[in-house]
Amino acid sequence: MTDRKLWSYKEIAAHIQVQPDTVRSYRKHGLLPEPDLVEGGKPYWFADTVRAWVAQRPGQRGRR
Repeated sequence: MTDRKLWSYKEIAAHIQVQPDTVRSYRKHGLLPEPDLVEGGKPYWFADTVRAWVAQRPGQRGRR
């Protein structure tokens, strides 16, 4: 089953337990995957995209 809910910086930040500005910084530095959708200039990612990214982050295996 796939999770097609769209997450903004706020939801990603809550998922990885950081501030939204940290997630923005990750994107600025190329550490976040490309958004699945950009609407009105705001990026959004599918929850599955974020979970896959989290699973592959160095030092984060086994967390959430």
